[in-house]
Order: sequence, then structure tokens, then C-alpha cells
Amino acid sequence: MAIETTTLGVLALIAIMAVVTLVTRFGGVFIMSFLRISPRVESFINTMASSVLIAIIVPMAVTGDLGALAALVTTGVAMLAIRKPLPAITLGLLAAALVRYLN
Repeated sequence: MAIETTTLGVLALIAIMAVVTLVTRFGGVFIMSFLRISPRVESFINTMASSVLIAIIVPMAVTGDLGALAALVTTGVAMLAIRKPLPAITLGLLAAALVRYLN
């Protein structure tokens, strides 16, 4: 199946992706409403969140450009220093922007 890359085709793809995203998010909440959150299930959920984060970060660290590496290092150091995610992420974004601007 192919969708043309016209304006209507692109809008259709965006709508399809939005629906799929909503169904998976709401579906997960719906399914979890029937499960008792035991310590084992909670541990699984926490571990999966860390696994997804690592799966995103490691390829960027290995194949990323200098801006990506600056963002990664800056965010990590800031997180260790101030222990607040939002300012650490902001500093990482600023570091990537600065390195990419200067290169």
C-alpha cells in the first residue's frame, strides 16, 4: 500500500499515526486497569522505562555528531549536579545548539 506524498496524503498519514498513538496509549491504560499492580509488575514497568531510555541514548552516543555528544554529556553532568530533569535537559539542548552553531 502506498500513499501519495501530496498534502492530502501527508495529512492522512499524520491522522493515521495520531490514531495509532492514541489507541496504544489508551489501550495500555485500559488493559492496566484490569491488572493488580504488584511489586513485580511495578518493577517491570520501571525497568522498561529505563530500557527505552537507554535504547534511545546509546545509538545517539555511538553514532551522533559532536552536538549530540555535547548534549549527552552536559545533560548527564547537570543531572548528577542538580538532580532535576527539566533544567538538565534544557542545558543539554543549549549545549547541542551552541556546538552546532559554532561548527
